[in-house]
Amino acid sequence: MRGANRSSVSEFLLLGLSTQPQQQQLLFVLFLSMYLATVLGNLLIILAISADSCLHTPMYFFLSNLSFVDVCFSSTAVPKMLINHILGNESISFFGCLTQLYLLIVFAYMDNFLLAVMAYDRFVAVCHPLHYTTKMTHQLSALLVCGSWVIANLHALLHTLLMARLSFCADKTISHFFCDVVPLLKLSCSDTYINDMMILTVAGLLMIVPFICILISYILITGEVLKVPSTKGKWKAFSTCGSHLVVVSLFYGTIIAVYFNPSSSHSPETDTPATLLYTVVTPMLNPFIYSLRNKDLKRALRKVIGRKRFYA
Repeated sequence: MRGANRSSVSEFLLLGLSTQPQQQQLLFVLFLSMYLATVLGNLLIILAISADSCLHTPMYFFLSNLSFVDVCFSSTAVPKMLINHILGNESISFFGCLTQLYLLIVFAYMDNFLLAVMAYDRFVAVCHPLHYTTKMTHQLSALLVCGSWVIANLHALLHTLLMARLSFCADKTISHFFCDVVPLLKLSCSDTYINDMMILTVAGLLMIVPFICILISYILITGEVLKVPSTKGKWKAFSTCGSHLVVVSLFYGTIIAVYFNPSSSHSPETDTPATLLYTVVTPMLNPFIYSLRNKDLKRALRKVIGRKRFYA
């Protein structure tokens, strides 16, 4: 690597969410509460699925993986923001920033892939119910999840290595609460053409293809459900997919708002609320969305919570 490509900064400054002390105190309490709710809610989902043998099916296997990813996703960005607030220190090392970037890309794309896999699972369950156990085997489920992890890590490695080759000169202030691709590219005094092209091509392709798979799955599901003669039967079929659709809408809506707008429209005022949604709010809401109308999951959660109370 040529010396010109090496960064001249050893750390960056994360401005966080607000520079006003009164707002900082309120935001600290708010995001600490949301983070704890995210961790507790998702861990309860994982524990409930693991403890109940009736939930050892592909659908709940994917859901437990999604809960694990959501915990990791929030834990990559939120604790650092909270620690910086407590210590009154806005800095993050260059290596720490790239590590955070890598992990955020991995978990964001794992969310993306898992939502697509879950949509396919629902398609098989609704459109081919008699062949569900033969089509959605445990081996296929494990292969889909493992393949998602491999692709997500390779993709994150690509963007992290491309970011590491850039030069960062005088300005080291990131107008964000974590190290994200777009704010870092704005700070670089190198040519970011390759990075931009990789975001538009590889990143865009890996985001759009799963989204198209989800759309196709639900178009086919809708066509199959409309063939059901009774209204009750239609509602029952749609209800199995409702929670997943809500999560898909939240995730892709915020991702598109942040990363697929023209670069000139990117600003902390518009990007920060959207990134807060998919890094903090969505992972917190997912356990509630999936358990709200799922009788089997609610039953398993009551067993887990009741058992904890008994031993307490």
